[in-house]
Amino acid sequence: MGGENVRVVVRARPMNSKEKERGSSTVVEIDTSSNAVSIRKPGDANEPPKTFTYDAVYDWNSTQRAVYDETAFPLVESVLEGYNGTIFAYGQTGCGKTHTMEGKDDPEELRGIIPNAFAHIFGCIDSAQAAKRFLVRCSYLEIYNEEIRDLLAVDPKAKLDLRENKDKGVYVKDLSQPIVKTVADIASAMKAGAKNRTVGATLMNQDSSRSHSIFTIYIEMSEPGPDGQEHIKAGKLNLVDLAGSERQGKTGATGERLKEATKINLSLSALGNVISALVDGKSHHVPYRDSKLTRLLQDSLGGNTKTVMVAAISPADYNYDE
Repeated sequence: MGGENVRVVVRARPMNSKEKERGSSTVVEIDTSSNAVSIRKPGDANEPPKTFTYDAVYDWNSTQRAVYDETAFPLVESVLEGYNGTIFAYGQTGCGKTHTMEGKDDPEELRGIIPNAFAHIFGCIDSAQAAKRFLVRCSYLEIYNEEIRDLLAVDPKAKLDLRENKDKGVYVKDLSQPIVKTVADIASAMKAGAKNRTVGATLMNQDSSRSHSIFTIYIEMSEPGPDGQEHIKAGKLNLVDLAGSERQGKTGATGERLKEATKINLSLSALGNVISALVDGKSHHVPYRDSKLTRLLQDSLGGNTKTVMVAAISPADYNYDE
């Protein structure tokens, strides 16, 4: 597998009001020319900063549009060509994952990757030749404490089963997949599902996502080939919002929240192991079976699929350990 099929990008948000009130200082430096992130240890002027290089880096001045055009646009184009692709947002609670993935509806320049992808897909469909026909469906599920729930179902708390067969590969039995014909259709499906997500207050964030969610867009295209026969291509775009990755001590998690955090961190480390094995290229075994999240995304990670991991970080010294 070529490394260019898995891209890791980092985006640092500006300091927020809480961090400023705390008197935090910035310990992160972003060098967009060399795609490097340097991190200084707070209170230790003698220790040299640690520097890491990525496929792309964005600082607190970056725009939503630039992030979409450079990281998501080529991946969405490949989905329209019939490939599978996945975009992840990763990072601790309150670091800007939701801002990067969703943003705000108004003004337009604050829209994140997801609404820009919706507009991109239906813009391409609307401008396609008359002979090309499209069918677009979507699904929205969450993985909460390693249980799968359908966020678009009448009963979003019901547990669904993960199945596997030769034709379909790994799939979720009885998962809703409504047909969507416009940006408004798909946006309202996402909004309805988001209301059913499991959130819970932690010290880090009042509405911290306690589950991973996967919003999937299935695109089937049919057009006549030179032989006069209809040729069908199918692509799939997974938009994945991962639950916050911070250590339990910072969240003040106890009881149910602590159980959630333990499951969240286990599945995040399973995902990390899969990404590492894919990027490494030498691994003969990719551990997809270690979590529901990695099993579900098995056909969209590796092979000729494209993956973008957007790591959202805070520049404040308080978050140095993260």
